[in-house]
Amino acid sequence: MSPRPAAELRGVTFAYGPGARPVLDGLELTVADGEHLAVVGPSGIGKSTLTALLAGALVPDRGEVRVAGVPAGPDGPPHPEARRALLPQQAYVFTGTVRENLAYLRPDASPADLEQAVRALRLGPLLNRLGGLDAPVDPRRLSQGERQRLALGRAYLSPAPLLLLDEATCHLDPDTEEHAERALAARPGALVVVAHRISSAVRADRVLVLDGDRAQCAPHAELLARSPLYRDLVGRWQPEEAGTPGGVTSPTADRSAPSDRSRAREVTSSPHPG
Repeated sequence: MSPRPAAELRGVTFAYGPGARPVLDGLELTVADGEHLAVVGPSGIGKSTLTALLAGALVPDRGEVRVAGVPAGPDGPPHPEARRALLPQQAYVFTGTVRENLAYLRPDASPADLEQAVRALRLGPLLNRLGGLDAPVDPRRLSQGERQRLALGRAYLSPAPLLLLDEATCHLDPDTEEHAERALAARPGALVVVAHRISSAVRADRVLVLDGDRAQCAPHAELLARSPLYRDLVGRWQPEEAGTPGGVTSPTADRSAPSDRSRAREVTSSPHPG
């Protein structure tokens, strides 16, 4: 018996309001259990909308979204059966200890679990600077990159079988981003990443290209051969990444679509005001 897909979109159409042009129109997609999928496309094309639909933060106008075999919907407060975790670009870190922030989605995490997450995400230097696992965290004193690294450690510990990263590594250098993505892809479950660097797309099992009218999903090399849009995106990414130390955010970021990104928040985040 084949494993149940991590997520499925069946003929999904979604628009922000009656009469508005659909952001996604009839999208069909299956994310296999254990798959690493990258999502790319022009600005405002619906990448954040896709992750919000998978997270249950948005409901499709037509079609069905299923996660772990059941219709997508809010999971409610964090619990061991949570089906997915969504990390947005603006990483959420709350006032508390480092341990509380890392273990928020897995309150029963053992010291060994925490040590494994710290090692897997290379958080040791950051923890040393902050004063260790039981040191207090003041989010205002953290850089955006440090917030993202703590959020990634939280995601690594999460029991959710589906992780959704919506530009969640955009403030990290390419080497740190690569290590984090590989660590998250190696944990049990599926990983969906809204990519902002070509390297992120290359290391995924498949790449989903959203272009408004239709979507294509295939490995990187295959898309280069058959998708003019993907070739164009790759062509714009490569000189930027080669010419800027630490890499840059690609033109695919959804900065022109605040309604798309603002709704794609970290669904399984802390109830404390962020």
